[in-house]
Amino acid sequence: MAADLTTLLNLRSTTLLDLDDQARALVSNDESGSGQLYEITADGQWRQLTHFSDPATGRYLPGSAGGRTLVISADDGGTERTQLWQLDLDAPAEGVTAGQPQPMVHDPDYIHTLLDVFDDQIIYSTNRRNGVEFDIVARTASTGAERVLFDGGGWFNEVAVSPDGRWIAASRLTLVPASTQVLLIEVSSGATTEITSATAPGNWTELHWLPDSSGLLASSDSEAERYSIRRFDLTLRDWTFEIGEPNVDLSAIPSPDGRLWAVVRSVDGADELLLYPASSDNRPSDVVDQIELPGSGVASYRSRIVWSPDSSSLGLTFTSPVQPPEAYVWTAASGLRRRSTSNQAALLEGLVEPEIHRVSSFDGEQVPLFVMRPSNADGSAVLIIHGGPESATVRSFNPVAAGLTLAGHTVLLPNVRGSAGYGHRWVSLDDVEKRLDSVADLAAIHGWLPSIGLDPERAALYGGSYGGYMVLAGLTFYPDLWAAGVDIVGISSLTTFMENTSAYRRAYREREYGSLAEHRDGFAVADHRQAPRAAVHHPRRQRPAGAVVGGGAGRCRGSGKRVRMRVAGVRRRGTWPVKARQSAGRIPAGGGVPAPASGLTRCLDPTGEHRDRLAGSPLPGLGSLGFCDPGGVLLAMRERQPVVSGLGRRRGRQRSSQFGRYVNGSGFLVSFEQHVDQIAE
Repeated sequence: MAADLTTLLNLRSTTLLDLDDQARALVSNDESGSGQLYEITADGQWRQLTHFSDPATGRYLPGSAGGRTLVISADDGGTERTQLWQLDLDAPAEGVTAGQPQPMVHDPDYIHTLLDVFDDQIIYSTNRRNGVEFDIVARTASTGAERVLFDGGGWFNEVAVSPDGRWIAASRLTLVPASTQVLLIEVSSGATTEITSATAPGNWTELHWLPDSSGLLASSDSEAERYSIRRFDLTLRDWTFEIGEPNVDLSAIPSPDGRLWAVVRSVDGADELLLYPASSDNRPSDVVDQIELPGSGVASYRSRIVWSPDSSSLGLTFTSPVQPPEAYVWTAASGLRRRSTSNQAALLEGLVEPEIHRVSSFDGEQVPLFVMRPSNADGSAVLIIHGGPESATVRSFNPVAAGLTLAGHTVLLPNVRGSAGYGHRWVSLDDVEKRLDSVADLAAIHGWLPSIGLDPERAALYGGSYGGYMVLAGLTFYPDLWAAGVDIVGISSLTTFMENTSAYRRAYREREYGSLAEHRDGFAVADHRQAPRAAVHHPRRQRPAGAVVGGGAGRCRGSGKRVRMRVAGVRRRGTWPVKARQSAGRIPAGGGVPAPASGLTRCLDPTGEHRDRLAGSPLPGLGSLGFCDPGGVLLAMRERQPVVSGLGRRRGRQRSSQFGRYVNGSGFLVSFEQHVDQIAE
């Protein structure tokens, strides 16, 4: 029997993080409810390494004076202020559980991001100098000695240490949209050289040193439309082109012994993995072998492809629309072998592979999108819009998309303009003044629905974070088109977002959205504040929309948590105060209830034919403000970041707050205040 949405949301995943030269794999697995670290031995035995309340990631530390050591990165309470820990893997363990991680770099007021490791050294970035700019710091694990290598400002997303330990290549964001700059830093002196321009468009990623430290490989779309493999020569101090293809993105990971390059070939949201033998001068040959992946999916999206130190094995994480992430290891002798099985095969039965389509938008641009067609299609459509916005929908596992498809809805996953993966020009087509052109892409997709047999009268939007902003913008600027919308922790006001976001983040968001100083008027339009009154649904409309505002509570896994919400409303005319307190009760252990998605099914299917296909009923008040409310549409909303108290004492309590206004089905302007408390007992 096909799984329901609650079951799909509770499926587990395993992500490969690192390999050692004894065929051991470091993985993250979320069996406990958040991604914790485990080690898988050569004979398949699992040992749990961490027991944090929040997800953790990590790396093996080579050359550690104290034996086998793990460096761990984790935050507390979803603050995004990551701290660093170390774990002695040779310490006595209890059963299948390792010892306790010890604090390594801790200051809860600031961010510490693990960037790379080498020979008893860790390289991390931190904003503790002024809370805004990130410095690069080298720390000797065995002694605790630290040295700042770079304090010139910036936000770093990649660092690679040369095999001889003399150089660091660092990629930092620039103020040019969708662009980064590569710095070359000498470890001994801290001397820094800019080896790419800070003002030239183009992104530089997948930094990997050649094994003899003579040069650096990178994947870049600088002065090009797609990503190709480039090589920097340390002696000549210049870049050369190595491998590229039209309409394809490429990246390379050289083996530590220099014999092979693992090359990822990405097109239309799917990866291929190729092996290029390398010559003695570190040049790829024309002979190519392909590692057959388990299906049409991705191995490089939000996960690392990593060689073991002795070059004998290559580790990766594979996921597809019909398979949650699992760990795999390739060797020349055995080929690609699966190292984890996180779910029963029966739970994945009936999942649907997507089709790829192109839809012509208002200006002739072709919008790529995936379409997931259920066998029991009822004619309704749900567009799931990714966040970012400089991100992409790829062929990875999406439990909401899978569950809605099994419930009879046709799910469409567009990569509207501004998305990555379709060329540098495409990712820049929604910058600043072009922001609402991407919303118009959604309208174009709506007009295309009848061509594949879908009912445009029963089409809905669904998205989280920036995808939630797209939902709210779609409902406001194209109110005639959508029967419902689900916004999960989305941006409802670019103005207040830019005013209140963290200082270190603001400058880099301005390159995409525009600045408060120069583009505030444009923000007002994009924030719906200058939207014409006709854009707001009222009782005379023949086709009202429903607005769903959802928080993370709707996707909580069953953990015995209680969720409460308070809503206060004020009628637009008169003094009709409405106050209500609703108790959601206890989320049953064994499975949370995805309230917003369940509510969406009810909105799209008022006859009730598919009403009960999603297991469980929506919890009262769980972010479901105004949903299925005839004529109801959200106008604006702002959010307060979760405030955590009581962690480690008595009960853990986390409060998320939302404030805003919407027009209900009777035409009244309603202001609301929503507080969601998650109390672990």
